[in-house]
Amino acid sequence: MKAYILAAGRGTRMAPLTEQKPKPLMPVAGKPILQHTIDNLKDLVDELFILVGWKAKKIKKGIDTYDLPVTYIRQDDPMGTADAVSRIEPYTDGPFICINGDVIISREAMRGFAAEFDRSSRSIMGLAKVEDPSGFGIVEVERDSVKNIVEKPEVPTGDLVNAGIYGFKESIFDAIRDTQRSTRGEYEITDSLKLLMEREGLDHYDIKEGEWIEMSRPWDLLDANLRVVDLLEIEEKREGTIEDNVHIEGWVSMEEGAVVREGTYIVGPVCIGKNADIGPNTYLRGCTSIGARCRVGAAVELKNSIVMEDTNIPHHSYVGDSVIGSNCNFGSGTKVANLRLDGKNIMVTHRGKRVHTGLRKLGVIMGDDVKTGINSMINTGTIIGRGSFIGPGAKASGEIGKESRIQ
Repeated sequence: MKAYILAAGRGTRMAPLTEQKPKPLMPVAGKPILQHTIDNLKDLVDELFILVGWKAKKIKKGIDTYDLPVTYIRQDDPMGTADAVSRIEPYTDGPFICINGDVIISREAMRGFAAEFDRSSRSIMGLAKVEDPSGFGIVEVERDSVKNIVEKPEVPTGDLVNAGIYGFKESIFDAIRDTQRSTRGEYEITDSLKLLMEREGLDHYDIKEGEWIEMSRPWDLLDANLRVVDLLEIEEKREGTIEDNVHIEGWVSMEEGAVVREGTYIVGPVCIGKNADIGPNTYLRGCTSIGARCRVGAAVELKNSIVMEDTNIPHHSYVGDSVIGSNCNFGSGTKVANLRLDGKNIMVTHRGKRVHTGLRKLGVIMGDDVKTGINSMINTGTIIGRGSFIGPGAKASGEIGKESRIQ
């Protein structure tokens, strides 16, 4: 069977993290989202196709496709999800699994979906139940068939949503050719699916609760980082060097070339990337993921955070419940607040709009190439754009645009 992963989008809702790298390369538990999907598919399919567009070279460089035959299909002029699916037609003459590049599905669910699709005579779509269905495509079903899909209704009529994984028969291409542009001026795969419902019916596969993760906004990465080790049954490894008098408990995975120096205390789950340098006397708390070539130094505490590659947090800093981009540098004594004094859930200003995160704890979402001065302070729910400077002793709060200077 063939698999087709849609990884061409910019992921603008994940800004500022996606200003220089595509959303499918966002790291979760030490690997890009896209890599987790490939890991799940490698034993189920015999050929892989990946749709690329923006930052295509980074996609190709940032993943391991093992021994699978891989074809990269370009989409430089995106015209909607149906258009994206149509790009594989010249490369296939049979059924194929199609999956969005920004979702993570458990191995069990992926195997179950593939088996159900193999048995089905019709196309099939994966469904998931969510607590908050607003912002999703709501799916209505009747027994084995999908009866309707309503894209992001103001008042959701159910909690079953489109999970972003499909099994398509060849008839999908006829449906796409007959699909009209939406009000957004794009060709939507949901409209093509509605045509399939009318013509031949559409099956569904219900993914069990907790076995599907969708990441739309930057803070969603923290929930994924918390869940994915157990969800995907990731095995820990202890490569690199661990010096004497290092305390480790729980699930901890270290890549080759990493060094954990004396006096460091680690409580997993924690991922430490290739050639990262940790300690001495550092405190890493779960669920923390540290990227390749990062430096986390003396008297630094990291908790429930993602730190992307080539970032330095060298001394006397605290970072909790945060996502830190690549190539950032923290001055000594930088502190990130992650809990409101009144204990209420945190709201953020994201892309100019006030948004309820639903989180009681959230520190900073920091884009790439940000630098902080000594003793700088970052308030709860702060979003900092790429290339900004937070000066010595300065306080950062709210949404800070790229290349800003906070004094």
